[in-house]
Amino acid sequence: MPSDHAEVQVRPGFEGDLEALTAIYNHYVRETAITFDTASFTPEERRPWLLSHPEDGPHRLMVATDQESQRILGYATSSPYRPKPAYVTSVETSVYVAPDAGRRGIGTLLYGALFRALAGEDVHRAYAGIAQPNEASTRLHERFGFRYVGTYGEVGRKFGSYWDVAWYEKRM
Repeated sequence: MPSDHAEVQVRPGFEGDLEALTAIYNHYVRETAITFDTASFTPEERRPWLLSHPEDGPHRLMVATDQESQRILGYATSSPYRPKPAYVTSVETSVYVAPDAGRRGIGTLLYGALFRALAGEDVHRAYAGIAQPNEASTRLHERFGFRYVGTYGEVGRKFGSYWDVAWYEKRM
């Protein structure tokens, strides 16, 4: 909703955000198959991940906060797609929204800010893997110009079930 957007600020993430970002991620680790991590993290264990996303360059961390309370509502990242050198111009993107902050357009705000930040970087393609089913994430990615390129069938096992991951690609 537009009125909700006025109350939300998106900015680069920093080390002071680590505890809140870890709590958001751990919700998805414990409660969903959206991420294939299976054990929660401490903020200290998550610190290298945060530090791998500087304020500039192709690997970014954008954080949405409530302007009044400064509570973190979600985050979006662009990370290395694969470690081999020829993949350097490709990134993998993701969005995580606090469980009580959904359906307010936070993911849209975060991706908008992330892609604006990446516009001046040497990024040729962005990729996103979406554990299935996840209609909300599929709609978000398609809204930002991602196109479906294929599905890895039963690629991850979590909560005693196998999960498919649909892959999406965006030209930058």
